[in-house]
Amino acid sequence: MRRASLALLAACLLVAGAARGADEPVTLNFVNADIESVAAAVGKMTNRNFLIDPRVRGTINIVSSRPVPTSSVYGIFLSALRLQGFTAVESGNVTKILPEADAKLHGGAAGPRGAARGDQLQTQVYNLKYTSAAQLMPVLRPIISPNNTIAAFPGNNSLVITDYGDNLRRIERIIDAIDRPGGGGEPVVIPLRYAAAADVLQTLNRVLPDSVVGTPGQAGAIDQSARMYLAQDPRTNSIVVRSENPARIEQVRSLVRQLDVQTGTAANVHVVYLKNAEATRVAQTLRGILSGEAAPVQTSSPAGGAQGGAGAQPAGAQPGGMVQADPASNALLISAPDAVFAHIKAIIDKLDVRRAQVYVEALIVEMTADNAAEFGVQWQSVPDLTLPQSQGLGGTNFSGTGTGANITDASINLGSLGTGINVGVVRGQVTIPGIGTVTNLAMLARALETTAKANILSTPNLLTLDNEEAKIVIGQNLPFITGQYAQTGSATTVTPFQTIERRDVGLTLRVKPQVSEGGTVRLQIYQEASAVRDVTSAGVVTDKRAIESMVLIDDGQIVALGGLVQDDVRVGVEKVPLLGDIPVLGHLFRYETRKQTKTNLMVFLRPVVLRDAVTHSTASAERYRRMLEEQQATKAPAHPILPEYPPPELPPLGD
Repeated sequence: MRRASLALLAACLLVAGAARGADEPVTLNFVNADIESVAAAVGKMTNRNFLIDPRVRGTINIVSSRPVPTSSVYGIFLSALRLQGFTAVESGNVTKILPEADAKLHGGAAGPRGAARGDQLQTQVYNLKYTSAAQLMPVLRPIISPNNTIAAFPGNNSLVITDYGDNLRRIERIIDAIDRPGGGGEPVVIPLRYAAAADVLQTLNRVLPDSVVGTPGQAGAIDQSARMYLAQDPRTNSIVVRSENPARIEQVRSLVRQLDVQTGTAANVHVVYLKNAEATRVAQTLRGILSGEAAPVQTSSPAGGAQGGAGAQPAGAQPGGMVQADPASNALLISAPDAVFAHIKAIIDKLDVRRAQVYVEALIVEMTADNAAEFGVQWQSVPDLTLPQSQGLGGTNFSGTGTGANITDASINLGSLGTGINVGVVRGQVTIPGIGTVTNLAMLARALETTAKANILSTPNLLTLDNEEAKIVIGQNLPFITGQYAQTGSATTVTPFQTIERRDVGLTLRVKPQVSEGGTVRLQIYQEASAVRDVTSAGVVTDKRAIESMVLIDDGQIVALGGLVQDDVRVGVEKVPLLGDIPVLGHLFRYETRKQTKTNLMVFLRPVVLRDAVTHSTASAERYRRMLEEQQATKAPAHPILPEYPPPELPPLGD
């Protein structure tokens, strides 16, 4: 009862003092005063309306040794509440007094940076420029009241903090000191003078913990603050480092300074093993770069591979360095200072890449049609020439002897008549001096019509490296006589001598592809189709059709390379003058032949670029599947008596 009376008396004195002036000094003397009573007195002095939470219970002590301005009373009151675990939150015209743990739910106004004051609870948003908000949050959490909050928003790299004004001002100073350029993961370039960036990068990645060679996106779920990203720039021979920790960047700088020193020798010998390129060709190219001269064009030979490679004089032994190839291990031996070697190594990395392969499918179609017809009537009158009196002799005789259509040949031997219909009139036999007894064939009528068609389809396929020529030949290798000599003279035995040259006769396809970065394929093509027509005393007669061209085509597209359409018509007429021109009846006195030959040749090509093992396996599997289907198609059906000869089994295609 006494404590309540003292509190009420102090409140009355405080109110009486406030009535004297708006900012006159007052003396505060609250000893074990109830919070509600003190709030009422402070409200009267500061013209504030307080709303007290029912959970706010207890007493506070506010004692001033000397008078204080009235404007400072509210701040002193808030400090006293904070010591008791309570706080005040302003909401419009009402100030709420509630437990500190629940104050963040009722909110404090979110004001600009620097606007927070005293023991007033407020929410601030801090937008960071250089430092990661997620990484800074663990640093600030210990200096924030346990009942207040801090959160990071990764979307715009911001921190949202709810705390008292005086602590928010301290947090602002800490953020300003940390959020600076160079301390938030900015890349740092460290140039090298003597060492090669690739070698230094490899060493750093081995000795430094939590280092990643590559891009930050490869870190996965590992804490980014514990990561350090290293990369090399071969063009400038530099190391690029990025880390959220400036101390780790300085650690890299120190290691690089110790590694980037000049060695005692003018040049070191480096061995670089190539994975895809040919060492002799790369060595020749590098020699040309070091010497400042154009490298000679590489040619291939069956015995030694590319010419001008390992066996050439050390033309690359220039002041900048020397390059030599070891074909056995497909490696390069490079003697050069580290700085020069760094540039050479960068060039090698760009040259030693997997070359694309080109799968060329060809379709060669040749269709030939031969049509021939002949019709004619021949007459002859041959009496018995053994009689001594004078006799008449005559007739028509068409076509040459030995053709199977000549009436004279038929008289001597009826079996010499050719195919077709042959109709004649025979009157016994006659004897012709010098020939003998022959059939007296008075008339021969002959008619014949023939049709021959051929359809030749070839589908050669080639697989070759980019910019390498491939060739396929399907046919025969025939000898052609190029010269001959026979020695007789005084020798008893003739010793003939001939020189021959063997040539391929059949189907030949030669392709050299060149793949561009855009996916188009430049094809240098030579296609030849030849066949033996006849063999004469002078040698072999062949028919030849060839195409040589340079085309540009997209990957996987079909191009019609060339075509030949030939139509050969020949008409022959043998007749008796005047009589052969008589309408209708003239057919009895003439022999007619007609022949037509049509040839149609078309060539189609389809290149497919195979850049990796997946596309290569797909193309091989498709051709392998077709081969298995053809194998099954050639299998002979079962026979009850004859033995079965199955086709050879192909090995299974590996995965």
